[in-house]
Amino acid sequence: MKLSSTDRLFVLTGAGISAESGLATFRGSGGLWNGHRVEEVATPEAWDADPLLVWRFYSMRRRDALAVQPNAAHHALAQLEQQLGDRFYLCTQNVDDLHERAGSHRIHHMHGSLFQSRCVRCNQPFADSAFYESAPLPTCTTCGSPIRPHIVWFGEIPLDMESIYAQLDRATTLLVVGTSGSVYPAAGFVHIARQTGTRTIYIGPEEPSNAASFDDIILGTATQVLPDFFDHPSSK
Repeated sequence: MKLSSTDRLFVLTGAGISAESGLATFRGSGGLWNGHRVEEVATPEAWDADPLLVWRFYSMRRRDALAVQPNAAHHALAQLEQQLGDRFYLCTQNVDDLHERAGSHRIHHMHGSLFQSRCVRCNQPFADSAFYESAPLPTCTTCGSPIRPHIVWFGEIPLDMESIYAQLDRATTLLVVGTSGSVYPAAGFVHIARQTGTRTIYIGPEEPSNAASFDDIILGTATQVLPDFFDHPSSK
């Protein structure tokens, strides 16, 4: 695919791109962790009921993310960002840092970041890669309130949707990679893009739930397709 010197690319990535690096997709594996439904360790209600269990789950996810490396698809997107500059915007549903480790900078984690935590009262995220698997759990050094993972849990609103929609409105091409097309609001981005005449492309090994809304469907894994998908675009 060729991008012109005026095209603006909005990329949405999902669990499929991280799965190729070896990270588990709980949706695809029955949604279970140590006998618990993921909803039992990734909701505000789960946090209220058993914060230690929640922290054990996210400590495990931190360990898993640190044990894997970015793959060819992550690197391809980072290289494309270098070429497009501020005409590139990457929105990811993933909470790992594989895009950053591959070299991406213009990135927004709509579901939060695995390597950040925040005070439940101050609400300010900060870098944190520690493992909290036993009491006492971390507390805020400012106010003493509990520290929680900086993750958008089931039932919570994704982060900074206003800026996401603003970037989507400016895009000329929407590229969606490795998502199921069933998790909203991200699954609705393609419908918004089509209303404004934005070209819509999906890359993944299987058709997503919202396949009918895309102009183009390219079946294949992200690592198979992305490295050679774009012709060298004009720089900004």
